[in-house]
Amino acid sequence: MALTRSDVEKIAHLARLALDEEDIPRYTRTLSDILDLVAQMNAVDTHGVEPMAHPLDEVQRLRPDEVTEGDQRDKFQAIAPLVQDGLYLVPKVIE
Repeated sequence: MALTRSDVEKIAHLARLALDEEDIPRYTRTLSDILDLVAQMNAVDTHGVEPMAHPLDEVQRLRPDEVTEGDQRDKFQAIAPLVQDGLYLVPKVIE
């Protein structure tokens, strides 16, 4: 898919980017090459290919789900400006 100079200028305007005039031809070629690559990847037949979470067949190491730090709520709420029933009270910011 070949982009034109006006396409690149419109994209730059929508993205609020300021482009130098001498850079526009390079951006036009580069963006066209990227879109061509995407078109090539879309043309590949992936029917029957199972999606993968990771390219390597590795097992993720997980740590045990155990409590490593005690409850310190009372300690932190003691220095809070406003607390009620174990909750922090904050000013209303949305009307």
